Amino acid sequence: MTASTERPPSGDEQTGEGTGGPLGADWRARAQREQRAAVPAGRVAVSCSAPLGKGGLGRHLGEILAALERGGARASCICGSTRASAPAPSGGGAPGDWRDAGVARLTGWLARLPGASPGLRTRGFLAEFDAFAARRLPAAEHLIAFNSQALLQLRAARGAGYESLILVSANSHLRRVARQHERARARYPLEGSWTAHLVGRNLAEYELAERIHVASGYIRESFLAEGVAEEKLVDFPLTPDPRYTPGERAGGPPGTGTFDVVYVGSLAVHKGVPLLIDAFRRVEHADMRLVLVGGWSTRGMRRFVQRACAADSRIVAGAGDPLPALRRARLCVHAAYEDGFGYAPAEALACGVPLLVSEDTGMRELIGGPSQGLVLPTGDLEALSESLDAAYRGEILGG
Repeated sequence: MTASTERPPSGDEQTGEGTGGPLGADWRARAQREQRAAVPAGRVAVSCSAPLGKGGLGRHLGEILAALERGGARASCICGSTRASAPAPSGGGAPGDWRDAGVARLTGWLARLPGASPGLRTRGFLAEFDAFAARRLPAAEHLIAFNSQALLQLRAARGAGYESLILVSANSHLRRVARQHERARARYPLEGSWTAHLVGRNLAEYELAERIHVASGYIRESFLAEGVAEEKLVDFPLTPDPRYTPGERAGGPPGTGTFDVVYVGSLAVHKGVPLLIDAFRRVEHADMRLVLVGGWSTRGMRRFVQRACAADSRIVAGAGDPLPALRRARLCVHAAYEDGFGYAPAEALACGVPLLVSEDTGMRELIGGPSQGLVLPTGDLEALSESLDAAYRGEILGG
């Protein structure tokens, strides 16, 4: 096992210990001040394909809107929640955007054809939303839009004379994302990756944007490694929903009940779920359980997870509210091959659940000490299984 070498200056300052536990009140207040400093004042158009508050992107969007509100900005939001009721385009727009919109519509049509790959479907969905939002940008001074779905909006906003163009990078530089997804697929060829269809679009967005929001040091480092100027990168830290608190632990004190290992999030290859399942099955303690809270989006992952559950009754999977599972958990694992931040492990830490996370995730920066978690080498099956066993035996994570 190896620990991350890129850590915050102070564990207590980063995690807020002594102020309500990990990610406590003082830590949240500092994060919100930093969020406010990262967003502009005035009239701001904000767009995101996800519904407000739903999933990682939707919650990220909510934090941006809250930061704008705290600063007194006038925000107009185009997102998955408002798309059905959005006004019709008023005409005009940036020169040539009718050609771009036509390409986006064609991409969306191709993506809906029978047999289209998940990657092509993702590209089509994002391109269609981008064209939709670009034709509906309001009169504003600033644009904040998410990566992979912002190219036409950035062009339209620049043509309309917006004062600033801000891109939100929900993950690390997409070249790194693509490399890490390929690592995951090489080991578990269960599903395709959406990244190959989006690298070119993201590179163009990075070039057009005047500033790029990054949610972690891991994301920042990935952009610097690809040659993006440091002055273009702006920190916008993310925070777990306040409802995630230690509360009353449903699982009882250590030594009672089952030893629940919990994963929360999409059941996908690049999230390290097959790796976690294989590592867990190597540890044969009868009172250990692996609880997977989330759903799959491909047949390959569905079959893999269902077979694992059938072969090992200690493994259970299903969607639902993760909070009860976290209140019962003795350990949370986030073995992702790449994750710019990771709301789910942050929520576990806020609940007082220790973590095992990979070194290719921004969550590594929130672990303030050995009682809170360990950072493991990405994709290392042996290290993960040994850590699960050591945690069960009380040899690590505070015993």
